[in-house]
Amino acid sequence: MIRVVFFLIVVGALSLGAAWLADRPGDVVITWQGMRVETSLMVLGAAVVAAMALLALLWSLIRAILRSPIVLAHVLHNRRGVRAYEAISNGLIAVGSGDVSAARKFTADVNRIAPGEPLALLLSAQSAQLAGDREGAERAFRAMASRADTKAFGLHGLFIEAQRRDDLAGARAFAEEAARTAPSLSWAGRAVLEFRCATGDWAGALALLERSRSALDKATYRRQRAVMLTARALAAEDGDRDNAKAFALEATKLAPTLVPAATLAGRLLAEGGEPRKAARIVGKAWRANPHPDLAQTYAELRFGDSARDRLARVEALVRKTLGEVEGAVATARAALDAREFAKVRAALAPYLAAPTKRIALLLADLERAERNDEGRAREWLARAVHAAPDPAWTADGYVSDRWLPVSPVTGRLDAFEWRVPLIGVLGATPAIEPEPPAVAPLEVASTQPSEKADMPPAPAQSAAAPARRGGGGAGGGGRSQPKAVPVIPLVHAPDDPGPEVVEGSEAPAEPQTSSWRKLFE
Repeated sequence: MIRVVFFLIVVGALSLGAAWLADRPGDVVITWQGMRVETSLMVLGAAVVAAMALLALLWSLIRAILRSPIVLAHVLHNRRGVRAYEAISNGLIAVGSGDVSAARKFTADVNRIAPGEPLALLLSAQSAQLAGDREGAERAFRAMASRADTKAFGLHGLFIEAQRRDDLAGARAFAEEAARTAPSLSWAGRAVLEFRCATGDWAGALALLERSRSALDKATYRRQRAVMLTARALAAEDGDRDNAKAFALEATKLAPTLVPAATLAGRLLAEGGEPRKAARIVGKAWRANPHPDLAQTYAELRFGDSARDRLARVEALVRKTLGEVEGAVATARAALDAREFAKVRAALAPYLAAPTKRIALLLADLERAERNDEGRAREWLARAVHAAPDPAWTADGYVSDRWLPVSPVTGRLDAFEWRVPLIGVLGATPAIEPEPPAVAPLEVASTQPSEKADMPPAPAQSAAAPARRGGGGAGGGGRSQPKAVPVIPLVHAPDDPGPEVVEGSEAPAEPQTSSWRKLFE
């Protein structure tokens, strides 16, 4: 609206000026070089305007002629850019769809039209990975790493390629360089942290964690620092017990439910004559995550105590978490050492219908100690062979008899969890078959009538009951295991752009048509 008003004002002013000149006619005389020109004012004004328009037209024509090479170059450059953009787009689509021949064709077009461009290097690397040309992919990534604008991407690609050929030293060098170049790269910081943890460089790992503290949320930072401090304390336990105790105590402050930290701190405090403080630390961790190591540490807080004293201490600890299988097992062990056989049977009675391996072994030891009945002991040993497994430290399918700060399979920090190994595997890779119908535990127990007659009645319990409380330790404070979904994905995403193919092949490996048939074999 303002523009329209302004336009009307300008037109009105010009009209008034023209009318004013028309009402006041006059003559204009120009004498120059013996020539005399006489005309009216209006004619002279029209002639000046026409001359200015002609000069502007001539200047535009001359300027267009002079700038024609630059304009032509610009047009050709834009045209080449459009062609390169189309080739890159089609090439990336071909890579995503797994078309090796089309990806190679478009890569050659891009390298001919716009060589050295960042997206051209990206397409070259991805098409080489799609075709299984590892050397070509590495050349493209090295070219990208030599440029400032694509250095981070190139180092990431080189890191992945080094991992593919199991070159851990090279992968670590690329990750270190990427972390120095761009500290905000999460993958680089995580890789360097895992490498330092895998080599036992806990001081360096803690220093790196402090530098990247701003990129982590508070809970993650406290958890990772507690795990590293626990690992450092375990490494220093044999040589420097004072520092080991300081590291363990700091870890328990950051993560009070971390079982290894509480166990180590309690043991070192008890050795240093501080049983009350040790009892508080161990008791707090036990309430969150009952674990046999915590029970053993709590029972041995005071050196020189009798077996009955240790039993009383364990019973006091177990009363904090009634109904837990770990508490029952800890009570049974302490009662067996104190030769309180009735308490052993009372503690294990709720689990006799479907005993796990360690419960069956405890019952075998009970038969030998109380009745010296080798036959009944052998029966329990036979049942232990086929009994459900007990919880153990598990990470990425690897089962360890002790807690470890990193996974030996993937190098992942804080990977171990206290859980039943079989349930841990099924939780990570669900089976495709439907779940079998549940079998009542009493049917299993009925196969041995001699035991059924002597044992007190017990409520039915699943063989997987020990795993209902996902152990504290490095795995977190989860209380239950997720139920496995009865379907698994048939396609796994690769760890880099472009699907994996067999080396030396021209095209990516096509999914075999007999895959479903193999699932039913």
